[in-house]
Amino acid sequence: MFTRRAVQAVRSYATQASSSAPPIQIQGLAGKYAGALFTAAAKANALQQVESDLKGVKATVGTDAKIHDFLSNPILSHQDRAAGLDALLSASVSAKGAKGPSDLTRNLFSVLAENGRLYETDKVVDGFLEIMQAHRGEVKVVITTAQPLEKDLQKRLEDALKQSQMAQAGKKSLVFENRINEGALGGVIIDVGDKTIDLSVASRVSRLNQQLEEGI
Repeated sequence: MFTRRAVQAVRSYATQASSSAPPIQIQGLAGKYAGALFTAAAKANALQQVESDLKGVKATVGTDAKIHDFLSNPILSHQDRAAGLDALLSASVSAKGAKGPSDLTRNLFSVLAENGRLYETDKVVDGFLEIMQAHRGEVKVVITTAQPLEKDLQKRLEDALKQSQMAQAGKKSLVFENRINEGALGGVIIDVGDKTIDLSVASRVSRLNQQLEEGI
């Protein structure tokens, strides 16, 4: 009886440990913060709350120049950092219409501030959101173009990618983002996980220049 209970206890612990571990590893120091936050939030059953908090932070940092400058300033006093964090979290809550950030979110930024790593905020937030996408079985697809895609063209491109072997084989849910890079000149660049399909005009020009140089 004792042995059976011990085995069940070990299995239960292993299951809990597995469910709280990040499904993917994000490289770099920011990735370690993001992974640790995921584990803590999973154990506290607070993944959705923390994700909502960080989406609010991302929106705020992207639109508020003062807060962006605050995060990038390495010489702020402890008092100024505390005041800046309060402003950041308050603005982020307003952006999401939430009651208030979770203790885990507050703790994350307190640790970043204490360690002088607030400048890593963007990478930590993006890392956590990427882990959450993997947690839900989603794959992020970034479509880079020189100009915003027309809705009809974007839909056709997304439909084609959804029918691709990669999406069908793993039954993945694709999440699309259209980024603008005028340097692409034209065409598209598609990033799916660690794979890149470069069909941009800039890439074709580069290959042509290389061929011309090799031919001279």
